[in-house]
Amino acid sequence: MTDTLSPGLWTLAWRRLRTDRVAMASLGVVLAFLALLALAGMGLVAADWEREVGVNYAPPSFIGAAGADAAVQATQAPLPPNPFDPLAADIAALGQAGAVVPPAAKRATLPFGADKWGHDIVRKTIKGGQTSIVVGLGAALLAVVLGTLFGALAGFYGGVVDDVFNWFYSIFTSIPSILMILTVAAVLQQKGVATIVLILGLTGWTGPFRLIRAEYIKHKGREYVLAAHAIGASNWRKMFAHIFPNVSHVALVQLSILVVGFIKAEVILSFLGFGVPVGTVSWGSMLNEAQNELILGKWWQLAAAASAMALLVTAFSLLTDALRDALDPKLT
Repeated sequence: MTDTLSPGLWTLAWRRLRTDRVAMASLGVVLAFLALLALAGMGLVAADWEREVGVNYAPPSFIGAAGADAAVQATQAPLPPNPFDPLAADIAALGQAGAVVPPAAKRATLPFGADKWGHDIVRKTIKGGQTSIVVGLGAALLAVVLGTLFGALAGFYGGVVDDVFNWFYSIFTSIPSILMILTVAAVLQQKGVATIVLILGLTGWTGPFRLIRAEYIKHKGREYVLAAHAIGASNWRKMFAHIFPNVSHVALVQLSILVVGFIKAEVILSFLGFGVPVGTVSWGSMLNEAQNELILGKWWQLAAAASAMALLVTAFSLLTDALRDALDPKLT
């Protein structure tokens, strides 16, 4: 007996997504970052990022402790005495007596060097990525939840309810987003990851609201909603049990788009001093530190933070584009 059930929206979307090599590669990069985030959150990776493992501003090097010991010994090897210089032996003895051997703990392998406190840049980048990604995901989830709820109410009920939400939407969209974010940050004042999530989530719901409202206006008059009304379904059940599953792909795409935007917004806030507090590291705080280090020619912290952020944002953007195409019902 053959299966006569037609595949659903998500099954078709996954089939389309699997055929896109760029999308699958981007998905792998995003999952790798999320796995690293989970390991860092459990304390299995970069838990000791604040430990001093290198000298101040140690340059990028793949020389381990053994190699560093050999290098130090080579620099401290006694020079052959110069028979024409009667003071050569005394100078060599003074050089050996004044030589400073760095501790073994500060001669570990540092692929991206160390910052001005001797922290490993690689571990610092991983820990900073944890903060930035948590902010991006949390703020995007809050914005999508608010935008979906407000859009559902405005689109389904219409009338005065729609007018009130559109009035708020007009206020929020009439002010440039960065100014709105900085204004809310200045009002809240208290710094912290939760504060940044609230700032970005409370100012970023307008995009999902506009799209979800339009979808609810389109779906509320369709036959399946009228059938639910005929059997006595409540308005909340019609909105979230019947209509929402048919517009959830819009919310999912908006979620992935906002994650990218909010990661960049967190970097901007931390760079300007409105972001994470002192003692908490993020990609934005690393870039803020790097601007002073560049004057001294110390480029490796900037390169590490910018490379990690560029890789994640690019992968997330490509995945979002592919996900939007895969969830387009007009594609076959």
